[in-house]
Amino acid sequence: MIKAVIFDIDGLLIDSEPLWCEAKIDIFTKVGVPMTKDRYKESVGLRADEIVDYWHSRYPWKDVSKKEVEDRLVREIIELVKEKGKPLPGAKWIVETIYNQNIPLAITSSSLMKIIKAEMEKLSIDKYIKVVHSAEYEPFGKPHPGVYISTANKLNISPENCLVLEDSFNGVLAAKAAKMKCIAIPNQMTKGDKRFCIADIIIDYLEDFKLEYLEL
Repeated sequence: MIKAVIFDIDGLLIDSEPLWCEAKIDIFTKVGVPMTKDRYKESVGLRADEIVDYWHSRYPWKDVSKKEVEDRLVREIIELVKEKGKPLPGAKWIVETIYNQNIPLAITSSSLMKIIKAEMEKLSIDKYIKVVHSAEYEPFGKPHPGVYISTANKLNISPENCLVLEDSFNGVLAAKAAKMKCIAIPNQMTKGDKRFCIADIIIDYLEDFKLEYLEL
């Protein structure tokens, strides 16, 4: 029986993937990385520092430190979230619906806490969320399961009794490695990825969620 529900946030509750794409193309192009919309997908679901490491290993730049590139990326994302961030259809509905079942909710993301907080504020969902955890506090980000295991510990609920909603394959892999149930809701950039078959359930939209899934 599901005793807690854990949401990813980027690309799941808030339509931030286009914002990440815009920021990555802008920031990485300036340091010589030939970033494109298709190439952007390669680092979806990673932490900001891991995104920078990923692209630096493939197209090493010299004039700017990796930390400075990371800081620029984070600043631009927060600005874009505040300016253009929009909830995905059904985001507020699904949070409120599960909350009304007296099931504790958590947000677990690869993003830095300050990005998560900006996104939660934009969505006005703070009051529904019991635990917020960022992979910045973990040795490794998704697809490593640590961020989800830590969230379960903060909720004081066994991982086997947690249900995760994810839009990225790295997130689904992390959830399943943590021995949690997982519903995959691929976004427009990740739809068609056959690797999502490892999820317990795949749905097209948040509004397709059914309360019976809480009995997984």
